[in-house]
Amino acid sequence: MTRHIRHAAAFCALLLVALLVNAARVQIVQAPGYDANPANRRPDIARYQQPRGDILVGGEAVTGSRDTGEHLRYERTYRDGPMYAPVTGFASQEYGTTLLEHAADGLLSGADPVLAPLPLWNDVTGARNPGGDVVTTINGAAQRAAYEGLGSHKGAVAAIEPSTGRILALVSAPSYDPQRLSGNGAAATRTWRRLNEDPDKPMLNRAVRRTYPPGSTFKVVTAAAALDAGVVRDLDAPTRSPDPYRLPGTRTWLTNEGGGCRNASLRQAFEWSCNTVFAKLGVDVGPTDMAATAEAFGFNDDGLRIPFSVSRSTFDTSVDRAQLGLSSIGQYNTRATPLQMAMVAAAVASGGQLRMPYLVERTVRAGGSLVAAAGSSPTRQAMRPTTAALLKELMTGVVENGTGSKAAIRGAVVGGKTGTAQHGLGNSGTPYAWFVSWAQSERAAEPEVAVAVVVEGSAADRDRVSGGGLAAPIARAVMEAVLAS
Repeated sequence: MTRHIRHAAAFCALLLVALLVNAARVQIVQAPGYDANPANRRPDIARYQQPRGDILVGGEAVTGSRDTGEHLRYERTYRDGPMYAPVTGFASQEYGTTLLEHAADGLLSGADPVLAPLPLWNDVTGARNPGGDVVTTINGAAQRAAYEGLGSHKGAVAAIEPSTGRILALVSAPSYDPQRLSGNGAAATRTWRRLNEDPDKPMLNRAVRRTYPPGSTFKVVTAAAALDAGVVRDLDAPTRSPDPYRLPGTRTWLTNEGGGCRNASLRQAFEWSCNTVFAKLGVDVGPTDMAATAEAFGFNDDGLRIPFSVSRSTFDTSVDRAQLGLSSIGQYNTRATPLQMAMVAAAVASGGQLRMPYLVERTVRAGGSLVAAAGSSPTRQAMRPTTAALLKELMTGVVENGTGSKAAIRGAVVGGKTGTAQHGLGNSGTPYAWFVSWAQSERAAEPEVAVAVVVEGSAADRDRVSGGGLAAPIARAVMEAVLAS
């Protein structure tokens, strides 16, 4: 009898071991497969069983959560959704997440292990932490000024605090309401289809995900390269530039919109945006130094994240002399996001120091305790401090005496550069109107905001498209909002 009991006990122990091995196989080895199985709704049910953490602007939430009473219980809501969509993106039960909702998804959903009270606590208990909050760097007044300034125009605005790299505004138009994508019903499906079929691409974040030819606003970079390389030493000395200027090795003549550009000084050429002068300067600087300066400002950088990715702005490094001349006036293959051009203006404003832009000030737990803070922004030297001082003088002249007069602000020093960028086959497209600028109030020790605005003019606007006419007033409104806050 004792022998039979021992055999039965051994068999039971073997069964227990087999059960434990099988449980481990299912829960550890096969768990990823079960989690990824479309038929398994448990991860989705758990994900939406609690409210999502919020995205904050100026201490106030611009997102929320609505209890639907369904299996996927909580649905994302947005306040001023179209205005903040280029910052938040969307969080949809059907279509996933984008932009900040995607970059901070673990924290917002409560899945990030950093939210757990103890290491591996959630793995042991199976609990899920309340979602944390994301505090952005956005200035609400500046964001609204940019959004309302663009109005019915297609385009984008990016604004940066030069001394820190904090992004103060990020707007793209036309926009969309991300709340209409939050659920998983027929209405969300219809909205998704309509947005994707819209030729104006309202879900495209033009501020960071679209590149444009920067046109004459790129002359800030070309002027910096010429001054750093010693090609120009005196802002008021003649530049020995012909008008028109024949692009080297070609029979193509480059002209200007107006007169007064023949042999103009750098100051005159900058204030009145002489293409001939800056194309020749770029050729005189040479491809190596032009590329080095452009890259110091952030061009050709694949790794910029704010924390979501930013499209690469480009300056072609394999060009002949004629192509270099066109590249140096922001044409040919030169392309930039509005955020990149705001970085250019910010580098001038901060004495040649370029601080990498960032959008998240800090992240916090549901109770308010700190998870992570932004810390100091990485810095690179875009140009010599003496060059930056001269460029501030040139940009101030554009607003006070040149094409950027509509950006002037009473009680503040404003520097700017206009641009009208040609595009399309044979330059047949309606030009893009650009304006880049910075502003410093009388009471401040340094510039407080740098802005880039691009407006995609309509066919009706073609004859009146200009950076000074369309884009500069928008930049002024954004700068005024920041200076007043």
